[in-house]
Amino acid sequence: MFIFNPLQDNFQNFPIISPFEVRFKALIQKEKRVAYFYENPDNSTFRYRVYNMIEALSTFEDISASFFHNGDLDSLDKVIDHCDYFVICRSRYSEKLSRAILKAKFKGIPVIYDVDDIIFNIDYVHLIVNTLDQDLKDPNVWDFWFAYISRQEATLKLCDRSITTNSFIANKLREKTGKPVSIIPNFLNQEQINISNKIYQQKLDNKFSRDDSIYIGYFSGTPSHNRDFEIVASPLVNLLNEDPRIRVMIVGYLNIKGELGNYSSRFDIYPLQHFLKLQELIGKVELNIVPLQDNEFTNCKSELKYFDAGIVGTVSIATPIFSYRQSINDGNNGFLANSYEWYEKIRNVIDNLDQYSEFAQTAYNDSLTKFSWLNYPNVIRNVIFNTED
Repeated sequence: MFIFNPLQDNFQNFPIISPFEVRFKALIQKEKRVAYFYENPDNSTFRYRVYNMIEALSTFEDISASFFHNGDLDSLDKVIDHCDYFVICRSRYSEKLSRAILKAKFKGIPVIYDVDDIIFNIDYVHLIVNTLDQDLKDPNVWDFWFAYISRQEATLKLCDRSITTNSFIANKLREKTGKPVSIIPNFLNQEQINISNKIYQQKLDNKFSRDDSIYIGYFSGTPSHNRDFEIVASPLVNLLNEDPRIRVMIVGYLNIKGELGNYSSRFDIYPLQHFLKLQELIGKVELNIVPLQDNEFTNCKSELKYFDAGIVGTVSIATPIFSYRQSINDGNNGFLANSYEWYEKIRNVIDNLDQYSEFAQTAYNDSLTKFSWLNYPNVIRNVIFNTED
């Protein structure tokens, strides 16, 4: 584990939901106005696809943006009367939302659907349910997922165009709708960069000094990654068995089962963290592992687990799904591992820790260069306003 001084632990709760009138006032501050809608603001999709976008747009002198949610459905008429663009992020069809969409279209306001997963096409329900390790025999599971995805699909169909995170999922959207699709990747916001730079600088100043343990980190985030983790279960058993220095850090939800249960004393398990506190935990581990099943659902995922780790100088090993093939140059700024390569790839990093700082610095520089929010205000503006520089 890397040694550095702990950072502040008194982060404000996220997200902070101000009263409607405060968020409405933020919307109407400037000449050009972008209203975002997201059902229930959270610490994952909302942060990357709404919060970060609004922060980036706020840097323009003539653009203001704000977000609204299910608690504001009765006030959406007022929002539509005062916005120029209406962006709906990953939200299910409802009577009140559909009424707002139709009003916007009647007024000539572009309505845009933003999504980061293939949760808009019922043809993929079985694949999604299976990938997420849901109970295939439970009719309630099928009822939930068919309803959830059908309602997302209904919202998508009402929108004029869509925005997503990479070209793989963009092609899925084009196939589904036949409408224009644009790409705005996920990226780091300034708060993440500030806190991560402090962590990374300490690691540099300490010359990447470590204690005697070697931590493999798995930052699952949601309770739906059991099948993904199974990919590395056997390699981890072998590594834990042969090397007493190795420990595993888990942040989020995960069932430790099978032979791994024999090594439970060497697992450090944390609940979900504030996104800034999470950067500190990622910064402590030697390896950030991102095992994924390789299918059409997972290939729609973004590369955020790579750059969240890279920006604190932590090296990642990831399954070579589309986004990680695009972002990780194997053996340069991280490593790619097919399902049969995990033991070899992890062992190789552990056996060559004297070279670690080179990989870590390359990953940091790459993450900051490509995934800083500073790269994206113009991209976001041009995509939403449907213009070019």
